[in-house]
Amino acid sequence: MAFSILTRFSTSTSSPYSSALFFNHFSKRIIFTIATKKKSQPQSYKVMASSQAQAQNKITAPYGSWKSPITADVVSGSCKRLGGTAVDSQGHLFWLESRPSESGRGVLVKEAEKPGDEPIDITPKEFAVRTVAQEYGGGAFRVSGDTVVFSNYKDQRLYKQSISSKDSCPVPITPDYGGPVVSYADGIFDSRFNRYITVMEDRRESSINATTTITAVPLDGGNIQEPKVLVSGNDFYAFPHLDAKGERMAWIEWSHPNMPWDKAELWVGYISENGEVYKRVCVAGCDPKIVESPTEPKWSPTGELFFVTDRNNGFWNLHKWVESKNEVLPLYFLNAEFSRPLWVFGMNSYEFIKRDVEKNLIACSYRQNGRSYLGILDDMQGSISLLDIPFTDIDNITSWNNYLYVEGASAVHPSSVAKDCLVSSPDSLKYESYFSLPELIEFPTDVPGQNAYAYYYPPSNSLYQATQEEKPPLLLKSHGGPTSETRGILNLSIQYWTSRGWAFVDVNYGGSTGYGREYRERLLGRWGIADVDDCCNCARFLVENGKADVERLCITGGSAGGYTTLAALAFRDTFKAGASLYGVADLNLLRAETHKFESHYLDNLVGSEKAYYERSPINFVDKFSCPIILFQGLEDKVVPPDQARKIYQALKEKGLPVALVEYEGEQHGFRKAENIKFTLEQQMVFFARLVGRFNVADPIIPIKIDNFD
Repeated sequence: MAFSILTRFSTSTSSPYSSALFFNHFSKRIIFTIATKKKSQPQSYKVMASSQAQAQNKITAPYGSWKSPITADVVSGSCKRLGGTAVDSQGHLFWLESRPSESGRGVLVKEAEKPGDEPIDITPKEFAVRTVAQEYGGGAFRVSGDTVVFSNYKDQRLYKQSISSKDSCPVPITPDYGGPVVSYADGIFDSRFNRYITVMEDRRESSINATTTITAVPLDGGNIQEPKVLVSGNDFYAFPHLDAKGERMAWIEWSHPNMPWDKAELWVGYISENGEVYKRVCVAGCDPKIVESPTEPKWSPTGELFFVTDRNNGFWNLHKWVESKNEVLPLYFLNAEFSRPLWVFGMNSYEFIKRDVEKNLIACSYRQNGRSYLGILDDMQGSISLLDIPFTDIDNITSWNNYLYVEGASAVHPSSVAKDCLVSSPDSLKYESYFSLPELIEFPTDVPGQNAYAYYYPPSNSLYQATQEEKPPLLLKSHGGPTSETRGILNLSIQYWTSRGWAFVDVNYGGSTGYGREYRERLLGRWGIADVDDCCNCARFLVENGKADVERLCITGGSAGGYTTLAALAFRDTFKAGASLYGVADLNLLRAETHKFESHYLDNLVGSEKAYYERSPINFVDKFSCPIILFQGLEDKVVPPDQARKIYQALKEKGLPVALVEYEGEQHGFRKAENIKFTLEQQMVFFARLVGRFNVADPIIPIKIDNFD
């Protein structure tokens, strides 16, 4: 028997729709997780007594030396990434997953035909679904009826494939330019003209300053033609969406030096009888008196345009366009984020779930105070009804015939697609007794009256404990972006540390998303200052509260988080060692060599030429005073390898313990299982040897550390 998720609403809000809407079901495993939260007090007491008895039987050993079944092999094997979901005309769920065991290959997967069967791979072995548009990609496929159009990683061409048969061969629909120099993303089917409308990034003339347009690609199967440009002239485009009749198209555009979360514009174009955009109207973002960043436009079944923007209260809230008056109306004001920053294409934070001529019911997710919520918004009543779900983090939602499909996760559930079962990494749940649950902490910053946020994970292992006198070593992680957000969900790479006796803290420093525009803009002109100060203050806060050993504070981060790591090690003395994964050492070099999407990003984050110099760790090698290990992909176009090599060489010449690991075939972020494993293990043994005061339980062969071995 399955359980419907929409039979129970949050007690804080009543709803008239509990008997009118039906959604697909979560597995019994998830429902059981919800049910266990309602145990009676006597049951809770028994659990507590059992836990005390269990503690007496634990092995006492130093923090960091504990044995754990959550090995680096387990972590690297569980690192599948979900890249979006879709539903075909028969209600079958499809999702995109990247597989570290296949060098990060993106595979489109169809749900099992019946319970107990295995999901079905749709993508043939010689193909990989991935676009490199704007370098970070996303929106690499779209399903309509029994057809999928996808971007193939190797040549970046678009291919059309029937999904009614697993043996169907993909057919190219865009020209062969002799290499992966033109990429596509965020596509939609246009049934009116039998074509595929998509964002196109053309790097044939310049890889640094690509031309971005919205184009149309024929689907008739005839001779392959050059895509037809529908919208052009601005630096960037995203979210082309057609109304049900194919007569109007909405899209988002923005220009340098803005990032899409700084300032963007929402436009509507009217489609002529020959398929051209013949008239345009700016819906939001063009009024110089209003600073806003509209995103995720979408047409309702009745032809009304909805979108998310952060005008008025500084939070991304849902709005509606009144076409007859060219007027924008808010649907529901809440100090919460109903969308997230547009780093990748293909985001989907809300869906229409009921066709009604008088009103729209919208399933939507939002972030507030460090967690996600899922609700049903009635646009006529202006009310939202919360759904009681087991997820504390939601990425994308998809709907079909009043059914909802949710990409989500929590502290005990891995990143999953919820329907009848958990899809992706179900084996990770067998390590649940070792899991460390995140605690959302709020700590003071250097600015009086301002606080910042983080998730703290205490050491946790069902078989081990340390002495009461010992404080654990702490690994602080600074997330990438930096305009991004870390979330308190099950991440086995964190549990790898905590199950071995480390404390771990994941910081949402000032400038992170999820807390509104004002919080997000704390980093403007202050990157390398506000983020660094917040990370140091968080570590000191944990030390002062007895949760970490002041002599064993370590820091790690990738990309922008790698920059914060290096800046903290160069300009502060809080941490005793650090690990930088494809991190930035030279801001000027990054500005000169990075790709188009981020080519002006730093201007707002850093500011003056003087600041570019003074906040680049590479210019102040004399200020480094502790060991550092660096990891770098040799095909990285976002942070080129020269950055890591320069910092390595400088620290080596200074005499500090330092190591550099370079990976062939890796780009910005590591996708191969063997490299994910090696990076995790070498960080662990590096910290253990240099600051840990313990022996690692795992049989890891350490690499050579210059100026130490």
